[in-house]
Order: sequence, then structure tokens, then C-alpha cells
Amino acid sequence: MASNLVSYLMQFLTPDVIARLAAALGLDTDKVQRGVAAAVPAVLAGLAGVAAQPGGAQKVADAAGQQSGVLDNLGGLLSGGGQSPLMQSGSQLLSSLLGGNVSGALASSIGNYSGLGQNAGNSLLGMLVPLVLGGIAKNTGGDLSANAIGGLLAGQRDNIAAAMPSGLRDMLAGTGLLDSLGGAARTATAAGSDAAARATSSAATAARTTAATATTATRSGSNWLYWLLAGLVLLAILYYLFGRPAQRTAEQTPPEPQAPAQTETQPAQPQTPAPAETQTQPAQPETQTQTQPATPAAPSLTVAGVDVGKQVTDTMAELQTTLNGVTDAATAQAALPKLQTATDTFNKVDGMLGQLSAEQKAALSGLVKPGLTSLNALFDKVLALPGVSDVLKPTIDALKAKLATLAP
Repeated sequence: MASNLVSYLMQFLTPDVIARLAAALGLDTDKVQRGVAAAVPAVLAGLAGVAAQPGGAQKVADAAGQQSGVLDNLGGLLSGGGQSPLMQSGSQLLSSLLGGNVSGALASSIGNYSGLGQNAGNSLLGMLVPLVLGGIAKNTGGDLSANAIGGLLAGQRDNIAAAMPSGLRDMLAGTGLLDSLGGAARTATAAGSDAAARATSSAATAARTTAATATTATRSGSNWLYWLLAGLVLLAILYYLFGRPAQRTAEQTPPEPQAPAQTETQPAQPQTPAPAETQTQPAQPETQTQTQPATPAAPSLTVAGVDVGKQVTDTMAELQTTLNGVTDAATAQAALPKLQTATDTFNKVDGMLGQLSAEQKAALSGLVKPGLTSLNALFDKVLALPGVSDVLKPTIDALKAKLATLAP
């Protein structure tokens, strides 16, 4: 029995199989790949919900028994006209197990999330349901009892929730299909939010540090100015106390005092501009000191009602969480839709750059750069894993290029 049922099933859904699925349905391969990675955990979540109901585990076990040999004959089923009976059988099983309303909502969500549309989403689900049920039967080693199937699905809740793309999870939130996952679904959602909060907190800490540094510099400059002014006042007092009596003594003495009087008045002239000159020089630092504190305030990154900064930090945080979960080709396949969603988000942000001022672009670059080093290291680490590069390299290369654009 595999420790991760989602990864186990994705091993059979190789890029070649997905290409054949797309060809059989006449659909775009990239969209089918995105739909497959989202549909597998979604179907498992629905089956787990059925198995948790009284008598439901036996229904799932019976359905899995009907499809137990599907994976052994996958090549034949996807060619030579075998795909039509497979799709029809899968659609009937899904509707029978989940109910018409839930299966319809699932098909619509898969179609919208992948970009295939509802009808194509329904066709893709019809093809995948027999494969998922056949994989469950194969994974249990032939034990198709209700207890074995129910225990298997109940024990896989965390893995199913972790593989579910956040965008699809939001679409299915009101359908009841995710109820069987319970706290696991909430934990998966909170993981991305917590990571985003940590990224936002780091950015806020950096901003506070910058502001504190500027404030310290301002206070230092102000203290220097105050000491200079105090020195000038002291010089004026000394001049008044010692210079004025000398002038009065000179006025009381007949002709001789005129020379000293001139001597006294001559130094008085250079001393008069000296304080004035000294007073005009600190006026410039005072003006600079007053204007500097306004600079550290980060400009708003909201464009047309969209908080671009939050979108970027949230997406980078979710990227890190997703990449840390990639360990092999199967988990890479499951992670692909999330990486493509991140690429879409960064593309939208890139499209808004023309609406940002120079200050806003600098602030956006300051949000991206701190996490760029760790993300690039994660990209390289993931691509070095066996079989992962074939699945993720094109998407990761696009992500690297787009992040470099946002943080020049």
C-alpha cells in the first residue's frame, strides 16, 4: 500500500498518457495536464466523503472492483475507440457515487480551473474516474472489502488536501465535496496564509528598521544643530558682556581712545557676519532633516482596487510551500497546476507595471528581492530531482524570468 495515494495514482498519469488523453478528447494538452492534476485529488476527496457515510465504503469498494483491471490495459483503452466506453462508464459511476448535483459542480469547477470549460471538464472526469478507482483497487493489493477501502481513504485525507490546488479548493468550498477532509483542508489553506503572513511580516519589519534608522539620523542632525545654535548664543552673550564696556570706556577718554575705538570696531565687523554666516549654513541641514523622514514611507501598491504587493507576497509564499512538497515526478505532476497559477498571477502583475510610478516599482522590487534567493535555490533543488525536470522545467523557467522582471 502506497503511503501517498495521490502520488501513487499520478505515477500512471505520465506526460505520455496525458497527451493521449488530450488527443482522445481533442483538447489542449497543457489544459488537460492542469485539469488532471486538479481532478485526481478532487475525485479522491469525493470518494472519501462517500466512504465516510453509512454503507458508502461498500459502494466505493464495488465500484473499484469493477475497474480493477483498468490500469493494466490503459494503452488499449485510450486507443482504438476504447475511450468512449471508458468515459461513459466513468461519468455514470461518478454521478452514482456523488450524486448528480455534486458531480456536476465538480465538472464545472474542473473545467473552469483548467480553462477547458464545463463540457470538456465533464469528459475529462469521465475518463479519469475509472483510472482513479482502478488505482485504488490496485493499491489495496486486491483487498476490496469495505473496511480496507474506507480505511485507505480516511488515512489519505492529509495527502489529498495537500495536493488540492488552492484555486480549486475555493471553487468547491460550498459543494460539500470537501467536507470529508475536515481540518486537513483548513490546514492546507492556512499553510499558504501563514507563509504569506510571514513574508508580509518580514517586509514590514524591514520597513520599520529603515524608518528607525532615518529617525536616528534625523535626531543626530537636530542635536548637532542645537549645539551650534547654543554656541552662537553663548558667543553673543560674551560679546555683550566684554565688548560693550570697552566701548563705553573708550568714549570717556579724550583723543587717544579714537584709535582703540577704531581697533575695537574693526573686529566687531568680522564678528557680525560670522554668526550670520554660521546661522545660514545650518539652515540647509535643517531643511534636509525635515524632508528626509517622509522618504521611508512605502507607497501604496494598490492598482485598480487590486493590492499588487499582497498578491506577490502571497504567491511567493505559496510557491515555497508547493516546491518544498516536490520529491519525485509524481509530486511534481501534482504541483504543476499551482506553479502555473503562480505564473498567471505574476503575468497579471507584470501587466500592471505600466500603471505603477517609479516609487511603486521600487517598492514592489523591494518585496520580491528578499525571497528571490531562496526561491531560486528551491527551483534548482527541485529540478535536480530525478524525473522532475521533464515535468516542471518549462514552467519554472517562465517563473524565474517573470520574477526577474518584477525585481530588476
